[in-house]
Amino acid sequence: MDSLKAYWVERLRQDESVMSVAAVDNPSLFSAVTDGFDIVLLVVSSNNERAHQQVHYIKDNRRIQERWISPDALDELILRGEYRNVIYWILKGEILLDRDMYLETLRHKVLEFPLPLREHKLLIEFSKFLRCYSQSKEYILDEHLLDAYNNILEALHHWARIVIIESGNHPEVTVWRQVKTINPGVYKLYEELTLSKETLKQRVQLVLLASEFSVMSKMERCCRPLIELLASREEAWSLQELQQRPELEDIKADLPLLLNKLVKKSLAKEIVFTHDPELSVLEMRYKDVKS
Repeated sequence: MDSLKAYWVERLRQDESVMSVAAVDNPSLFSAVTDGFDIVLLVVSSNNERAHQQVHYIKDNRRIQERWISPDALDELILRGEYRNVIYWILKGEILLDRDMYLETLRHKVLEFPLPLREHKLLIEFSKFLRCYSQSKEYILDEHLLDAYNNILEALHHWARIVIIESGNHPEVTVWRQVKTINPGVYKLYEELTLSKETLKQRVQLVLLASEFSVMSKMERCCRPLIELLASREEAWSLQELQQRPELEDIKADLPLLLNKLVKKSLAKEIVFTHDPELSVLEMRYKDVKS
């Protein structure tokens, strides 16, 4: 392994676009954390042309996945949380090269999990939860039980991530192992949904009911960045204006559903707006409830 490290450092140090390099060992016989490879080599590069390339090769009898990524793309993966392996790589990888302490600084940032990042991730997870929860409710009414089950199971995963983020931790690949210690009640719901001897419909209805009482009560907390944006100016916001805001880019697709739910829960209000003198078309815009 030492010869491999020396080889990587010598080769990559010559490339001035390479900012940092970290090596991640496979923690088990087969691990999704490294996509089944013996080692993942994470290369952070300022060269956008190479920033998304992946190379698979064998050296010293080790199967290696070399992944290049830009700082912006890495920040985006951390923010969205969709590819949770990257958190493991940043925290557990051995830093071999680190110009300007980029990766070390990023590691401390991830460990600290600052409030703005936490609130943004809560907003993302809640919007995803709401979409899956709403679809499951629709499917159960139409007796599409398997579709209702699949959607409520996904909603429950987002609920679990909300619980983990609220505790000040990043969701890991093994979310349910985390949740079991942080919130046994949510873990119990997962067991009821997947292992109970009740009918499929009864299991889905149980989680839907629990979601309505528990997660929906978190709406104001989870949607704080959006609510604060609505209150940031006197004029009401159009949907298009909100969808163009960079801080809402990650929830753009779910924004109409989220705004509708905020209005129904009296956490936002609709304002009728029109440029049409005949009032034949009335546009809905959105404001915070306090203004």
